[in-house]
Formats: sequence, structure tokens, C-alpha cells
Amino acid sequence: MQAKGLMYTTDLVFQREQARRVMLRLAVFITAFTLCNAFFWGKSPDWDKLQVTFGLNIFSSNVFAKLPRTESDAIEDGYSLISNCGENSKFAGKRYAKDGDTAVILIFDVNGYIAGLQAGIPTGQDNGYPFARMMNNPFVTDRDYYFITAYFTDPSAICSVGRTAEMFSSEGTGTQLLIQNGSTPRNVIKIPMNEADTTGSGWGNGKCFFGMGVHYWYNIQKDMSCDDFFPMFLLYNNNKLDGLGWAFGTDLPSPRYEHPDPSAFEKFMDPVPECLSYQGRLSTMHIYMSNPLLNFC
Repeated sequence: MQAKGLMYTTDLVFQREQARRVMLRLAVFITAFTLCNAFFWGKSPDWDKLQVTFGLNIFSSNVFAKLPRTESDAIEDGYSLISNCGENSKFAGKRYAKDGDTAVILIFDVNGYIAGLQAGIPTGQDNGYPFARMMNNPFVTDRDYYFITAYFTDPSAICSVGRTAEMFSSEGTGTQLLIQNGSTPRNVIKIPMNEADTTGSGWGNGKCFFGMGVHYWYNIQKDMSCDDFFPMFLLYNNNKLDGLGWAFGTDLPSPRYEHPDPSAFEKFMDPVPECLSYQGRLSTMHIYMSNPLLNFC
């Protein structure tokens, strides 16, 4: 029996090592391809993608899933309009979801170019999440959902002038990250675009993980209350902001979400808030504006 157990453990270690090598080779290939493409065809925008959900199985349709960045592509992909420009004063833009899944809500400007992203949590969660101190900071209640919103362009221009085709071509997914922090899109938190600019901002205490980047959390402490845990993180690579993520203290069923085991928390944050150990199953989502397989930290 001992020999069998040893053989099983050895096989498992071997399989994990093989998977790690495949991931590394694939990342090297993608890096070389990207560099060659940039050399022959010119520089692409810094944020040239929009993908969600980290996972080890890169062949899964739910892992590093590519999202439409134009309204026409979203409609073709099965997304439906939730609200149009001017129909909902709480948020900017044209808002689209697919198959009723509010884990990913795409926001487009008046010209149909990507302008932001939302997640909506149904009201009535078993553990009372989001907690009272998170209301309008950053969750906004609308009908039967609590929404958290990230804009990639200036919210004041999304429903007025939007972006032109030329701007979308040169700027890509966007040029800035603004988190709505109130009941109108005028109330936003501007996120530092350079890692060096996080000094003194409250963002920090993160760790790096391949395929994700350097995680930055807002003002986390070991003995903090999870009532004060800001439900998002930032991702930096090569000292540049190229992603973000949601970190919700409740169990949400969408396949877009990741559900990290508490034993993995120390890989992403330092210190790990003790309250997370009895918060229950968490739901997180990594959101990438550039190729996640190039995130070597």
C-alpha cells in the first residue's frame, strides 16, 4: 500500500511538473510571437485585450476568456442590452450582459467602443454581503443587484462624444482606470497607472503570481474587519497597470468567477487578513487588459 501511495504521489508531482513546463513553453512562444508581430506590424496599444478569469487549464473556454470590445461584436456574441446611454443615471454607457449573467457586464460608449466593465451581485446573499460600509463605496444598488463598476475612459464623455474608430485603434481597451465610488459616474477613484505612483495611495501589500501579475490591495491589515475589505485588487506588470480584479466575500455561481482556497491567500497578499479565514467561500475574478500569458512579474 505504501509503495502504491508513493507511486501515486510521484506521478502527481511528475504531471504537475509537465504542466508547468508546457505553460512555460507556451508563454515563451507567445512572447516571441508578440515581439515579432510588434516588429513587423508596429506597436500595438498598451491595453490591446479584454480577458477575464484565471485558470491553469488554458484550453478551457472559461479561462482567460476574451470579451468583445465593440458593441457590434457583443451583439453578435449573444450579449443583450441592459440599459442604453441616458437610461440609467447611476451608470455611464450602454450596458450589456450575456444570458443574464451579471458577473460580466460590458459598458460601451455612444459610438459602440468599450468603455468599462461591471459586475452585479444579486441582493439577498446568505451572509448579508455586500456589507453596509460598502454601499456606494464602491457598490451601487440598482433594482435587485449591487453593482461595482470600472471605467477605462472618462465617464463624462462616454455618452456624449465617445471615442472615434481612430482613437479605439490607437488606444485599445482604454487609457485609464476609474472605479465608480458613489451613486453617479461622476464619483470615481482614479487608479495609479504606474506602480511607482502607488506609494502613499493606500494600495500595496501584494504578491506576484505568474499569469496574474503583482497584486495590489487597498489598505489591508491582518486584524482588519472584512466589513472594510475593499472588494477589488490591481495588477501590475513591468511596473505598469495592466489589469484588475474583483474579490467578493460571498459564493457566486457564475463560471466567470474563481474560488480560491484559503490556503492560497498568502500567495497574493501580505499580510492576509484573518477575517478571510471565516468569511466563507470567496468569489474572485482577474480582469486583463493585455495578454495574461506575458505576465511574468
